[in-house]
Amino acid sequence: MRGKDLVTIFFLGLVVLAMLACGGERPVDIENITSQPKQYVGSDTCKMCHLEHYDSWKMTLHSRMLQNAEENQDAIIVPIDEKQIREDLANMGDELKVPPDQIYIPNIDEIKFTIGSQWTQRFLVEKNGDFFIAPLQYNAENHRWVTYHEEDWDQRSWLLKCGGCHATGVDLEKKTFIEPGVGCEACHGQGSWHAALPKTAVFEKRQTIINPAKLTMGVAVQICASCHSKGQPQNEKEASWAVGYKPGRSLETYYRTPYFGDGNIKQVYADHFDKGHHQQYNDWQVSQHYREGVTCTSCHYVHQLGLPATGSQTVGAGSQQCFECHQILNKTTAHAIHSFANCIGCHMPRIVKSTESGKNHSHTMVVLLPKDTIDNAELPNSCMSCHKHKDADLKELQEKAFPGSLDDW
Repeated sequence: MRGKDLVTIFFLGLVVLAMLACGGERPVDIENITSQPKQYVGSDTCKMCHLEHYDSWKMTLHSRMLQNAEENQDAIIVPIDEKQIREDLANMGDELKVPPDQIYIPNIDEIKFTIGSQWTQRFLVEKNGDFFIAPLQYNAENHRWVTYHEEDWDQRSWLLKCGGCHATGVDLEKKTFIEPGVGCEACHGQGSWHAALPKTAVFEKRQTIINPAKLTMGVAVQICASCHSKGQPQNEKEASWAVGYKPGRSLETYYRTPYFGDGNIKQVYADHFDKGHHQQYNDWQVSQHYREGVTCTSCHYVHQLGLPATGSQTVGAGSQQCFECHQILNKTTAHAIHSFANCIGCHMPRIVKSTESGKNHSHTMVVLLPKDTIDNAELPNSCMSCHKHKDADLKELQEKAFPGSLDDW
């Protein structure tokens, strides 16, 4: 065979390879794929095409909300030392509802999953085919063991009470879930159609998955609200999460998230300020941010490449986040004496009760003044949350921060 013929054959071979690469895939029956029920496929499937987003998600606490302790015992952040645990529990004294020597403490081999890894950690055990949180909690910041529903822990199904916000793809009937943690499909919806369609089916493929960035503001923010709020499930009254809700749907159909003012939320201070954790959405609903269209992702990112700027995953650190939209137009009164501080110290005071590691920030974006505490002794104020003026006269403190503010009060 002549050299020219070899070149021709070689060239034709390249053409065939190119054709195979570009259009040689077998035709895909799109209608057949999308006629099947959508299924969860897990984040490991998503990473095959979205590796950078997967890697950045793995750096968030969402990905570590629930970890498999059987596969990785390093997920347990503290030794399970029964002697030490019982000593700590005994120190709780009258707070205990069960004598410390009668509280169930699991062996390390009984722990199926861990909940939390940074501030607190709880432990899932299996009993009669269901999951329950062992009646223990480890508070990491002060290295202290405390109890968690020690009187009725084995009557509280974790899947029913908590599972939908700690795992992805929970099935209450089968008592299973697809993936531990808040996975890709928790926010983007079930991915079986999306994964099955080829990249060449560009328009059909993109329509099979939820991209919160392409939803309207009111619908997108409800994805966050499905876990970061307190409300009433509509489909399963005994549950504590939005059973049946899927990203992109209307949350209120599955989970009523009432305003604080309607009396349906108990964990509040007076004037509708959030007292309990996981109620950021309820806080936001009564804020000026809500009225102006500033949503969760206006300040927080869900996943991004590189190390996060802050533990709260805000776009900017401290006041720099606020300065994206706000400028200080005056440096009088409280602004004058707090030029060294940051915005969130006053406008997002730590009044939300959480673990012993500290209180969470209020998301009503309202400065609480000393006079607010005078009106309601239970309600903390922004000044005292930082300065701890335990013996200060609140009227005097109010007058120092805002001279003349009490004249007509």
